[in-house]
Amino acid sequence: MTPSLTASAASERLPIGALLALAMTGFICIVTETLPAGLLPLISDGLAISPSMAGQMVTAYALGSVLAVIPMTIATRGWRRRNVLLLTIVGFLLFNSITALSSHFGVTLVARFFAGVAAGLAWSLLAGYARRMVAPHQQGKALALAMVGTPIALSLGVPLGTWLGGLLGWRTTFGLMSAVSLVLIAWVLLKVPDYAPQPVHQRVSLRKVLTTPGVRPVLAVVISWMLAHNILYTYIAPFVAPAGLAERVDLVLLVFGIAALVGIWITAKWVERLLRKTVLASLASFALISLVLGLLGNVPQVIYLGVAVWGLSFGGAATLLQTALADAAGDGADVALSLNVVAWNSAIAGSGVVGGVLLDTWGVAAFPWAMLVLIGVALAITAAAHVHGFKPGARSAGKPAVTGH
Repeated sequence: MTPSLTASAASERLPIGALLALAMTGFICIVTETLPAGLLPLISDGLAISPSMAGQMVTAYALGSVLAVIPMTIATRGWRRRNVLLLTIVGFLLFNSITALSSHFGVTLVARFFAGVAAGLAWSLLAGYARRMVAPHQQGKALALAMVGTPIALSLGVPLGTWLGGLLGWRTTFGLMSAVSLVLIAWVLLKVPDYAPQPVHQRVSLRKVLTTPGVRPVLAVVISWMLAHNILYTYIAPFVAPAGLAERVDLVLLVFGIAALVGIWITAKWVERLLRKTVLASLASFALISLVLGLLGNVPQVIYLGVAVWGLSFGGAATLLQTALADAAGDGADVALSLNVVAWNSAIAGSGVVGGVLLDTWGVAAFPWAMLVLIGVALAITAAAHVHGFKPGARSAGKPAVTGH
């Protein structure tokens, strides 16, 4: 083999170790956010508070992500990229440790808020970082690998955390997350390349990013799709109860998680050539399942099949939407991806409110129809945004890599 061919082959290889370090960062973000959900009784007993008060640990985390991500992203644009990544991981190490050691609920809430700040900054960083590690024609695959920690955390994080909490105590569980963060710091230092900050003349203002063609349609799809998804995900336990699966929620979520991993693998294959069609197919699949669940949601076999297709359609969502958003934003990708964090977390918070109102007013039978309406909105926006937001055809191999990360 000639030296030129060897170099070419090397350049085609994905930096697996570095991308998996990013995936682990995402995993820590999700698990840190969702741990209290499975540990509410233990936390409420340990801190002598009600379960509803303990649930505010999730709220404080989400609030930190939403409020801080844009100013933190803009404030750190002049920093070297690996330093920003390490800052987020050190944040998890510090604030999970405080959560594990604190005996005062107010201190715990403050720690959770700042853990959310770290998560918001991490989410705004990961997509652009993954894209910068590879050639433009490999950016979709790299992002799919960097996002693989999300479905694993969603499907296994809460059950694993609940099991560990019951076995070792809830404080030890948060302490273990700190230990994982410590290992990840060493991993990043060994495997993740560093990059210079974005040049000042290339930095785009928030207002200009928002008015860039294609950015707002993608963000609108993020909000409508994630609202629909999280209505079902947040209230999955009451939703499956009429089918007699109230005691099998862990299995239902496992089916979702496995299907989501398959969805990421499919997305990695298609994102470069068929991004628009994959988004449309994912949304259409979710719409169809919403309809089926609305008609036959009390049949256990239908629930399992529906959840599998739901996971399959959702697995690649983060990769597809962040790739479309970064492509549309160009040099403003870092700011655009911070807006994505705001949109995504706002949808999560909104789904809790909307789902709660639906549950109290009409019951779980209303969920699929609300989801169908929201997914219909996302489909309509995606179909209309064919010029800038979700372009047809292959992604341009000549498009420069994102320089903001």
